[in-house]
Amino acid sequence: MPTGVPMGDARQRLFDAADRLLLQGGPSALTSRAVTDEAGTAKGVLHRHFADFDDFLAEFVLDRAHRMDERAAALRESAGGGTVVDNLTETLSALFGSVAVGIVALVTFRDGLRSRLRETWPAGVPVLTDAVEMIADYLAAERELGRLAPDAVPEGLAPMLVGTAHLLFADRTGAPPTREALRNAVASVVGGAMAERPQASGNS
Repeated sequence: MPTGVPMGDARQRLFDAADRLLLQGGPSALTSRAVTDEAGTAKGVLHRHFADFDDFLAEFVLDRAHRMDERAAALRESAGGGTVVDNLTETLSALFGSVAVGIVALVTFRDGLRSRLRETWPAGVPVLTDAVEMIADYLAAERELGRLAPDAVPEGLAPMLVGTAHLLFADRTGAPPTREALRNAVASVVGGAMAERPQASGNS
């Protein structure tokens, strides 16, 4: 290859560069020139690996969405340990403190990117739809363990949690929400679904 950089390495360098730019400057910071400059590669490298810039962005978004698998496994394994509210708070904080909020804005405001994503992602926004599935799976596990009420509906609670967290983190110009604020929001969503503690025998 003319660049001397293996394709996989070049892709990862470009994706990592896009990550940094998105975190630092939001969607408007992502241009092909900015990405190659940040990655320290020649300008033609991006176009050797991708049909155009929207093709690059689509692959970048899908790559970040697929990284949710490890986070999902960790959350699933936390079922039964700690508290439900704390487990969810930590997961949502890590998710929205990362590039997730920027990806949502990126997908929302680039028509060409949305069009490319629809070819392989028929509905929803990558990362957010993964987050909903991840949290629903975790809540289902907690329900099986008896820490959520038997009539709790994970498929309804999960999008409420993701939507609430997204609103809290969406303002990129201000300070991110405190952990206490996020925890209170999580508690307000799942509080009614928690299993009731059995009363002490002497209280009846």
